[in-house]
Amino acid sequence: MTSPPVDVAKLVDVIDELQRRIAKMEKQLADAQTTRGPVPIDTILAISAGVAAYLGKKATVRQIHYSHTNSWARMGRSNIHASHSFTHSRSH
Repeated sequence: MTSPPVDVAKLVDVIDELQRRIAKMEKQLADAQTTRGPVPIDTILAISAGVAAYLGKKATVRQIHYSHTNSWARMGRSNIHASHSFTHSRSH
């Protein structure tokens, strides 16, 4: 069994295209990570109000930063799914 002839020019074109696509995705990723900027004052005020309501006294917010994970969303979905209790019974 013989292997098909290799067209080096086509391989070079494919590699060039893949490199362009990777560079574009890396730039999009870098832009997405840097466009967040500082936390808006409205968000800080909302967090401060929530903390004060929870603690029952005024508290100073010292630091806020964006989370790079979605663990809170995942935990919330898990709690919602766990709260649905289904009972399976046989129908007669």
